[in-house]
Amino acid sequence: MTPHYSISLFFLLLLSPTNAQTKYTNARNNNFINQFLAPQNAARSALHLRPLVWDKRLESYAKWYANQRRGDCALMHSEGPYGENIFWGGGGGWMPVQAAAAWASERRWYNYRYNSCAGGQQCGHYTQIVWRETRRIGCARVACNGGKGIFMTCNYDPPGNYIGERPY
Repeated sequence: MTPHYSISLFFLLLLSPTNAQTKYTNARNNNFINQFLAPQNAARSALHLRPLVWDKRLESYAKWYANQRRGDCALMHSEGPYGENIFWGGGGGWMPVQAAAAWASERRWYNYRYNSCAGGQQCGHYTQIVWRETRRIGCARVACNGGKGIFMTCNYDPPGNYIGERPY
């Protein structure tokens, strides 16, 4: 009877995910999250704002919306209840850190004194990142069908970018 029990336990161990697999999956997920978070939290840190924290509910919303854009890769906002930054890159190599860094780089176009962007420039992605009241973030990345590129989105709660209000 003992050998039968040992063999059953052996097969159970083969069918269960290993600690190494779980650690690998967690490391990949943490890397993905950190690629979105690090540039955005660096922008917030420069202004002595609290860091954003990852939120699974916002991540689920971002995944849901990114999947809506998988077919056309269109730069259209979800019009949902959250603040939102969207990104499109042609080809297949775009990573979350590149989208987040592009949004954060809009800092150079933002004029705090006049609470506006330099003429002809965008800075609303940056102001959403550094919106003082925003606390949570969730993001997603999808490869669009037919080689149309990469679409990424981040959602923010509470949202920001209210007309006439300063971000910080």
